[in-house]
Amino acid sequence: HCACRPNESSGINAEYGLVATCSLDRTVRIWNYENNSLDLTKEFQEEAFSVALHPSGLYVLVGFSDKLRLMNILIDDIQPFKEFTIRGCRECQFSNGGHLFAAVHGNVIQLYATYTFENVGNLKGHNGKVRSIVWSQDDSKIISCGVDGAVYEWSVYTSKREGESVLKTCSYTCAAVSQDGNTTFAVGSDKTLKEISDSQIQREVPAADTVLTQVAISRSGRMLFVGTAQGSIRAMKFPLTVPGEWTEHQCHASSITKMRISYDDGFLFTVGEDACLYSFKIMDKEGRGLKAKDITYAEEILISKSDLQEKDTAMKELKTRVYELNMENEYQLRLKDMNHHEKTKELTEKFIQEMESLKTKNQVLKTDKDKEEAKHEEERQELIERQHQELQDLESANNQKLMAEYEKYQELQAKSQRMQEEYERQLAAKSESHKQALREQTEQYETKLHEKIGQLEAAHDEMRQTMRIHEETKKQIEEDADREILDIKNGYERRLREEKEGNMRLTGETGIMKKKFKSQEQEIEALKSDINNLNTEKNKLNGVIKSLEKDILGLKKEIQERDETIQDKEKRIYDLKKKNQELEKFKFVLDYKIRELKKQIEPRENDIKAMKDQIQEMDTELERYNKNNTALDLKIEESKQKLKANKEEMAIQRQKVHDMEAELKRFRTDVSNCVQYIQDPQKLKTKIVELNKKYVQSEQAVEATGMDVDIQKEYARQRDHLERSVASFRKKLSKDQQIHRADNVRIMQENVSLIKEINDLRRELKIARTQISSLKYALNLDQNKKVHDLEANSNVLKKGAPPMGPIISPEELDQTKKIVEIQKSEIKRLRDELRHTINRPLSNGQKLPPLEVAQ
Repeated sequence: HCACRPNESSGINAEYGLVATCSLDRTVRIWNYENNSLDLTKEFQEEAFSVALHPSGLYVLVGFSDKLRLMNILIDDIQPFKEFTIRGCRECQFSNGGHLFAAVHGNVIQLYATYTFENVGNLKGHNGKVRSIVWSQDDSKIISCGVDGAVYEWSVYTSKREGESVLKTCSYTCAAVSQDGNTTFAVGSDKTLKEISDSQIQREVPAADTVLTQVAISRSGRMLFVGTAQGSIRAMKFPLTVPGEWTEHQCHASSITKMRISYDDGFLFTVGEDACLYSFKIMDKEGRGLKAKDITYAEEILISKSDLQEKDTAMKELKTRVYELNMENEYQLRLKDMNHHEKTKELTEKFIQEMESLKTKNQVLKTDKDKEEAKHEEERQELIERQHQELQDLESANNQKLMAEYEKYQELQAKSQRMQEEYERQLAAKSESHKQALREQTEQYETKLHEKIGQLEAAHDEMRQTMRIHEETKKQIEEDADREILDIKNGYERRLREEKEGNMRLTGETGIMKKKFKSQEQEIEALKSDINNLNTEKNKLNGVIKSLEKDILGLKKEIQERDETIQDKEKRIYDLKKKNQELEKFKFVLDYKIRELKKQIEPRENDIKAMKDQIQEMDTELERYNKNNTALDLKIEESKQKLKANKEEMAIQRQKVHDMEAELKRFRTDVSNCVQYIQDPQKLKTKIVELNKKYVQSEQAVEATGMDVDIQKEYARQRDHLERSVASFRKKLSKDQQIHRADNVRIMQENVSLIKEINDLRRELKIARTQISSLKYALNLDQNKKVHDLEANSNVLKKGAPPMGPIISPEELDQTKKIVEIQKSEIKRLRDELRHTINRPLSNGQKLPPLEVAQ
């Protein structure tokens, strides 16, 4: 069993269209055909036979085997709220307005009011089960059809049948009505589509040997669709013609059980025995969609009160949780800010200390640099003068040596000429005698020549070694110029001594070997080559000196650049001193503000003390009122007990009165019985005696009755007294309650004003704390800078220069420290008083919220 109904109302959301279905799996499902999704599923204990969706989309009517249930469609559930005693309802339908619904009970159609649940009518007339019911568009008529072959038209207002069409050979399964309500279309087991008007079948359209199970007509009256037992859908040509023309679409695998068209004629919905729900978009022959109607839908949905309360409690819990998290986050942020503030304070102090140490180091390095520069300048001047003197000495010595050697050369040349002449004279005489000696001497001197050549090569090797030494000294001259110059000087002096010794040895040899002119010339040429080498070495040394001078110029430039950086740092130090002076001015202003804040805090403290006294008075007054209330409660309890006793006594008296009335009634009946014997005196006498015995009391009884009357009078008097006292107590209690209520309202207002003032004091105290912390930070910086200025000024005074910044005495520093300590103690005292004020319970037993103290 499966049924569906789209949402057919102009009051629902245009973005959501609903379809309700039920099936053999004991579920009711709510579908959204706008986005083709399943919105809601509800599983029941038994199978649902029929389902109908209210036009508002908020209610659903479901027929079960035992009852028909009207249910609310909630946001996530379907909950029944009304049951009707209709068993096995196979067909139910809401009216188009939603104010009524019709339900099939066997062969009877019952009409109910949707909102009052009244049975407004019963439509009786079918002889078999009703298979389909449909409302007209104005909800004035109901068309029904059944297995008995009857199609009836009913009036909703009179619950009477207005039209009928009976065909015994056909078992109808579905009917549809036109827009004006005058024409009915029905399908059944005879494989034809019938058009019925004025209780007559106007035309029958054969279905080509196919059983038609469902029929649906659009609200516009321009489209007609039928469903077949084979699961196909036929779009009939409308108005109908014989034979019929249609377009067939195969969709279901078995018979179609229900077919509906949406309110805007845009969608066709079908369900079948194959447990499938199909949604078709209705298009014209050209493939264009029908013009959609301008429908506005409501956005409201139903929700149960328990779910709403759960949501509210969950929202409240979440709000409290969010509030707690915000408070915790604020607390954590405050802690982080405090930690960061402490870290920045430590870093600034560390930075200031490092800056001071660097300044002292810079000062020491500057003095060392000046000393080293002066020392190097003196050494450089000494070295330049010494080198210049040595060069002059070397030049003069070399010139003298050259002149002496030249003179010796001239003398030797003259001597050699004379000796040559003498030798020539002697040579001719002694040539033969000396040939052998000459050979021996030649050999001897050749050996000596070889020795001299070896010595010359050794001298060349030594010269190469000196060249390597010179290159090494050239590389090392940048590291230690003084040592290299001294080494070069010692080397050249040693070489000069060696040269002098060589020259002396050569002069000795020339004196000894005057006869060997050629060998002397060779030695003179060797000396000339040595002199040339010395000149080249001298030129090399001059180049080294020039390179050293270039290095000295580079060092001077570097010293000048460092002097400029030092001047820049001194300018920066001067700017910092100016800032220090501005901070001192700011400190003076802040000290004045602190004094003003103290002056403002003192009247607030006096107000707080006065409020404390007032609150204590209110607490004592409240305790007195509580005592009075307890005393009045005791009096009221006693009055209630007395009233209860009076009520019991009244019940006893009422019972006595009732008994007396019953006895009087019996006496009247007995007297009436005696009256019938008025003609018979004897019987009358006996009856009167019996009455006397029965009703007349003895004297004791009379006395008892008299006593009872006195007791009753006393009881009435006591009762009146108690009632008057209870009334007076009630009046007094109402007056006291009004007084207490006014006092409580006054106390609550005063508490609220006190809480507001305390919160204002908290904020002001917090602002004062921040200002004092900033003052402390600035004061620490000022103290450090003042100490630095004192040191710098003392150093400058020692050097004899005027100080750059203002000189602050140690007494002023001690005084500022004392002021800061006094302010700290005052802040601590105010903080303790505030804590005491906050922790004190209020008159209603509550406490103030905790004070957030920034450490």
